[in-house]
Amino acid sequence: MVSEKYIRAYALKNAVEHNGKSASGAVIAGLFNHGLKKNKIKEEMPKIQKVLDEINKLSIEEQKILFEKYTELIGHRHEREGLPELPDAKKGKVISRFAPSPSGALTLGHVLTIGPNFLYAKKYGGKFYVRIEDTNPDNIYKPAYKMIEKESRWLCDNNVEIIIQSERMDLYYKYAEELIGKGAAYVCECDKEDFKKLILEKKACPCRGLDKKEQMKRWEKMLDNKGYEVGEAVLRFKSDIKNKNPAMRDFPLARININKHPLQGNKYRVWPLMNLGVVTDDIELEITHVIRGKDHRDNAERQKMMYKVLGKEKSFPWVDFIGRLHFKDLEMSSSKMRKDIEEGKYSGWDDERLPTVASMKKRKYKQESFWKFVEQRGINEVDKTIDKRDFFEVLDKLNREAEG
Repeated sequence: MVSEKYIRAYALKNAVEHNGKSASGAVIAGLFNHGLKKNKIKEEMPKIQKVLDEINKLSIEEQKILFEKYTELIGHRHEREGLPELPDAKKGKVISRFAPSPSGALTLGHVLTIGPNFLYAKKYGGKFYVRIEDTNPDNIYKPAYKMIEKESRWLCDNNVEIIIQSERMDLYYKYAEELIGKGAAYVCECDKEDFKKLILEKKACPCRGLDKKEQMKRWEKMLDNKGYEVGEAVLRFKSDIKNKNPAMRDFPLARININKHPLQGNKYRVWPLMNLGVVTDDIELEITHVIRGKDHRDNAERQKMMYKVLGKEKSFPWVDFIGRLHFKDLEMSSSKMRKDIEEGKYSGWDDERLPTVASMKKRKYKQESFWKFVEQRGINEVDKTIDKRDFFEVLDKLNREAEG
């Protein structure tokens, strides 16, 4: 357990150095010098956040006066530069990724997830992928492909490889068939509501127990243009039907969707859902470390199950989670921005009133200012709310420093 006096010391130090605003990431980085272990961060976060909330309410003059009482505790020791060290990381062996959907331009919200993944790959001389997840034909804005690629390359100084999932369909089919062959996946014909009722009662549906030969026939029928209609069949992962979390029980892997895809047209009718796509790509791209929003915690558990069945358990990536940064007065929804642009409220995705990467670039922000913000925020699961004025006050200061 870390003493509160050290939390207060580092929080005050960071606040004084950053115009009165202390960030949890910088405090945590300092606390590593006083015995904080990575596996204890979550346990200590409520105490850390409580101190941060108290200190950030003070004026900078009050913070400076208080800090004088704590300087002897931490002396002139410098806080760790950048993000904390990654577990199990080796030089040149860190491979990370960020996976946006092509529903619109990249926003400040995306930057906060891109940041730690890219920075760690850069720090260890590894590789960083931006993987565009476009296997839902219904949620694609075609211009987003080029926007995401352009903005990612600018943010990452071109040290990024772009992957488009819809160009890798044969791989997803291969992994689906491997799971069926291992008896770990089955094609379910059950009515959606009937299946849901059975799952909640921890009961298997009639399709689950059919042999592998029959399951493969059903899979081929899903792929056949003259086979199942939309909604008549879904590929499911065969998990523990009695798992205490209903969301983990026989979750879906692929479905039929015959709507025209912006890139692939009607070439495919069976599309992988997120967990099948992620597991396939993470294995094939040899992803080693992933930092993602904490709303994906269940998905990480599902993916771990799939790795185990595929005999890849030892290569499952190191995964950590971050909380959301809620902006009080900034609209982050790509679909809402797109609607406003189409209605003429904004001139385009680079309109300087929008919180997009294109807009930030147009306003002459440096990439380094975003990365410094990410480093200050650190890696933790605590959600934080910030208003537009406070955010840009910090970002503007970091941008001035980046300009030298």
